Parts: sequence; structure tokens; C-alpha cells
Amino acid sequence: MQTVTHEPLGVTVTGVSITGVDDATITELRALLGQHGVLVFPGQQADDAEFLTFLQRFGELTFTTGETPVDGFPDLNVISNVGRATAPRSSFHTDSSYLSRPPTYTALRAVTVPRHGGGTVFTNQYRAYETLPPDVRASLQDRTITHVVTGLDLGDDDETAAVHPICRTHPLSGRTALYLSTPQRCAAISGMPDDEAADLVQFLLAHSTRADNVFEHAWSPGDVVMWDNGCVLHRADHSDVEGDRVMHRGMVIGYEPVSA
Repeated sequence: MQTVTHEPLGVTVTGVSITGVDDATITELRALLGQHGVLVFPGQQADDAEFLTFLQRFGELTFTTGETPVDGFPDLNVISNVGRATAPRSSFHTDSSYLSRPPTYTALRAVTVPRHGGGTVFTNQYRAYETLPPDVRASLQDRTITHVVTGLDLGDDDETAAVHPICRTHPLSGRTALYLSTPQRCAAISGMPDDEAADLVQFLLAHSTRADNVFEHAWSPGDVVMWDNGCVLHRADHSDVEGDRVMHRGMVIGYEPVSA
């Protein structure tokens, strides 16, 4: 296995086929995810069955209610711009944070890559925490955010809100990351009036998504990209996309985070 580390986050992994990884390699990949946030596996020839088997090596699969499943693979969902009159919208977020046990890992398999555009952008939430003004960082300790669901048609028994610490220590890297999502999903911060909480979320998001704290992956055929939701935010860049963009997504519950 060979790796190339990117700044400010992310690692490209070559010399590995996701269809034939052993336990030692999975352990190494977990550690890389915990430290660097995003892994890019270029040139993979995996189909959906092999993609799913790879994800199962990392833990329990989870699926977001209300998403469109892949035909024949109900644990995977389709992300597509095909047949849409307007481009999809995506803002920086972490996946399914309204769940009490949100997905640890998310992975995308490139099915159809557009001729131009359509990259996925990631942030380094370790660096976001570490570069906060000291007084802001101190004020966040022991505070929580109430995360709520948006934009999905859920059933009566589905979770719609969960409370998570703003500052979380990663159990593998030992580093502390900011854990938040798009402002519409951050309904409240413990111990703060709603207006102050909304202003703080906006500040933290703007700080997290500064140009010097993001890595954009430009998709190529055969790419598989996996990330750790505990230490990155992500969004799809749908601006200036030319051609069809189809991804198959899988999510895994892999570890239990702890408060900083």
C-alpha cells in the first residue's frame, strides 16, 4: 500500500484493491481515516456487491430513511443529477447527525463521472478546532448542539433529533474535532439563547470552511472515496457540472465518539 498525503487533509491510497483487503489493511485504513479524515482509492473496479462487502469490514451498515436505494442493494443509496431540471443543492454538513448513532464512515463509489465539475469538498475539523481563538475554544467546552433532520420524509418511528457535543475526541487519533452541520440542522446550543447560538453556528461553519482548510476531490472513473464523519464536513460542488453525475453511497457505524 502506498499513500500520498494532501494538505490540509486527505490521503490518496494506491496499491490496494478494495475487493481484497485483509484485516491488517482494514486496521491501517481505519487509522488513516482517523488521522487524515478522507481516503481516495483511485482506479477501483469494484461493483456494488464488492463495494458493500468492503464497507462491512468497517462495521455495521446504516441507511438514511427517505433516500433512494440502489436497485438490488437496499443498504446503498443513489446520488444522482440525472433527469433533474435544476442542479441539486449541497451545503457543508456531516451525514445524519440527527441520529443518536450517526454514521461514522461514509463512502462514495463513482458510477458515472461528469465531463466537467461535480467534485466533493471536505474540511479538516481537527484543524478547525485547533485554530479557533482560545477564548472561543474555551467557551465551547461541555456545550452540545441539538441536531435536527431536514429535507427527508421519515416514518413515525424514525429519529428526528439528537444531541451531540460540539467538541469531540476521536477514539483512534486522540485529537479533538468540531462536530457541527449545516445551520438549518443545528437547532440549539446548550446554555445559549437561540439568537446567540445561531450566530455561533454561523461563525464556526465559516471558520471551518475557510479556503485554507478544505480539500476538493475531482472525480475520475473507478474512484472510491471514504471519509470519517467525526472529523470532516463535506459537500458536493454542483456548480458548472457538465454531464451525468451518479454516485452510490454506503454508510457505516464504526466507533463511539467521546466528549472532549
